[in-house]
Amino acid sequence: MASEDSPLWMLLDEGQQMLASTAAQFLSKSAPVGRLRELPRAPGADGFSRALWAEMAELGWLGLQIPEAHGGLGLGFFDLAIVLEASGQTLMPEPFVSTLLLGAQALLLGGTDAQRARYLPGVADGSRLLALAYDERGMRGDLSRLRASATREADGFTLRGVKPHALDAHVADAIVVAARVEPGDAIGLFIVPRDAAGLAIEREQRMDLLNAATVRLDAVRVGEDAVVGPLETSEALLSAVLDRARIGLSAQMLGAMERAFEMTVAYLKERVQFGVPIGSFQALQHRAARLFIEIALARSSVLAAARAVDDRPAEVPRLAALAKAKCGEAFWQVAAEAIQMHGGIGMTAEHDIGFYFKRAQAAEVMFGDGATQRRRWAEACGY
Repeated sequence: MASEDSPLWMLLDEGQQMLASTAAQFLSKSAPVGRLRELPRAPGADGFSRALWAEMAELGWLGLQIPEAHGGLGLGFFDLAIVLEASGQTLMPEPFVSTLLLGAQALLLGGTDAQRARYLPGVADGSRLLALAYDERGMRGDLSRLRASATREADGFTLRGVKPHALDAHVADAIVVAARVEPGDAIGLFIVPRDAAGLAIEREQRMDLLNAATVRLDAVRVGEDAVVGPLETSEALLSAVLDRARIGLSAQMLGAMERAFEMTVAYLKERVQFGVPIGSFQALQHRAARLFIEIALARSSVLAAARAVDDRPAEVPRLAALAKAKCGEAFWQVAAEAIQMHGGIGMTAEHDIGFYFKRAQAAEVMFGDGATQRRRWAEACGY
């Protein structure tokens, strides 16, 4: 969660320092940002590298938080956040958020022993991908507006509804679907296999080059064994999953803003105007200094939130809101300033810095924008 030249490096134990260093070095070589120009356009492709996903599984990264009984390493969320930060540095489109932060977290927090045994070993070894379909048009993060229905039947439930923007649903082996249970008003989470009758998946194109799909449920039948967690606590379970996703996404945004800042500082040192590097101009130095401060504050918020998942669960909602609000706004500011300080070349499709600006715009609103998270923070603090 910090570079080797940062004082925060000392907050990591020896194993975490090695993980951070290894992940950063491996991904900078194996997952350059430039591949985003080709991955989404490859005909019939998934939008990410399955070979690279398998390599990370072999390194143990996909199973960092998964219990040893299910093929993982049984470490903490903080360890996973270290890898997520490294993945953010190169804007990786691999299914970290959908599989590790949404689908797997739902099973870790609320799944039955049978559900965990069926899916988590495959997540750890890279052979299974998961997704969460919860969002709907007009919801804007407000779960009270959820309209997809789960009608109770004698032998299970019948699901109906449309779920846009489900990350990586087009490649998921199973999708955890949020729906309102009828009769009643509870929100339930249901595991829907990819081959379920009545399930239709339409791939979407996102400006940030992450992968997503619209999930359509037309009388999809699932059994009682598909329910994740008790129905009376499913809404709280979904909220807990989304908070973990907010923290993990914030770790990715932290990595991305760090790399965008590094690229910008390097450009300021090499770009010469009026016979001197433009980095010698005081106005640009002041702008860069402000970005450095914003990144430092964002890093502290991510560190606190990721630690809380493992050590202080009661504080997770408050700190998740803080991290998401701070990182969303800081990433947007860093990326926008990076474009400005790169000048005309920053606006071209040939330069990588533009990818960071696109990702910042999308990430700021994902799982609730800054205004929503600031309100959550204020309410949690009693304001």
